[in-house]
Amino acid sequence: MKAFVTGGAGFIGSHTVTALLEAGHEVIVWDDLSTGKLANLDDVRDDITFILGDTRDFDGLRAAIRTTEPSAILHLAAIASVLRSVEDPRLTHGVNLTSTVNVLEAARLEGVDRVALACSAAIYGNEPLVPKSELMPAGPASPYGLEKWQSEEYAAMFSTLYGMTTVSLRYFNVFGPRQDPKSPYSGVISIFLDRLLSGQPLRIDGSGKQTRDFVYVADVAAANLRALTAPLDGHQRFNIARGGETSILELYELLCDRVGRWPEPTFGPPRAGDVFRSYADVSQAADVLGFTARHTVGDGIERLVEWYRAADGAGAAPIGAAARRG
Repeated sequence: MKAFVTGGAGFIGSHTVTALLEAGHEVIVWDDLSTGKLANLDDVRDDITFILGDTRDFDGLRAAIRTTEPSAILHLAAIASVLRSVEDPRLTHGVNLTSTVNVLEAARLEGVDRVALACSAAIYGNEPLVPKSELMPAGPASPYGLEKWQSEEYAAMFSTLYGMTTVSLRYFNVFGPRQDPKSPYSGVISIFLDRLLSGQPLRIDGSGKQTRDFVYVADVAAANLRALTAPLDGHQRFNIARGGETSILELYELLCDRVGRWPEPTFGPPRAGDVFRSYADVSQAADVLGFTARHTVGDGIERLVEWYRAADGAGAAPIGAAARRG
């Protein structure tokens, strides 16, 4: 298979590119490097074709697909930020939704039969019912969630009208190496870990009893690979998660245990519109896609801390240097 990966220099994208190469596939990476980094591809740079481009540029995108002749497209390029979408909905609409239509239409016109795209648990909005199932109605509470839901609907429409196979991957809380803790789009694990390693104060929004379904990035890369290669047809929607919930306080304890520092966190008010409990029903991904997450949250955190230590990403004292609290 020859895979065309938009956003392939990003956090999830770069891990997926490696997984595709290790499985013996050819890879073309399309990225504008607005948030992705070429350094994320250093280990595989000689094994891929890299094209600098913006998915909002339909003509350029179509020309690249025509020239490289991929057999499948994985569309990951996005602004993955609820806050940014609230502050600048026109920008995120263009990057997250218009770009998806561009990818689908370029694929159709150039005869690419399968497109998998990154979607999000944000489409479930503030619905309190758990676990979140693909059969639940969408109820996005932000422009970002709406853009991801509409991206799914466009993908389903292209399958119905043009016979393409399209796959929507509803990521939950992805974490792992290469997630930039300084980025406004970063997740709570990388932010907490960066603060623990650099000796900065740590604040928890709300009580800390709210839960999330954290999934390690290598598992997400494996799901992406299955989305491009599994025997599927029509339009398919899958939750990509572990299928379990971890509270923010439990997460804090796991990180402290691994780092060897136990600072007392401060607590702030809950974030407006924050869902109290969120975790996924992953039975459809297991039964249809053939995907089950392999890493526990603890396993993933251990690997992430090892990566920080090897990269000296936080520039802090050696991990474990502080004494355990009593």
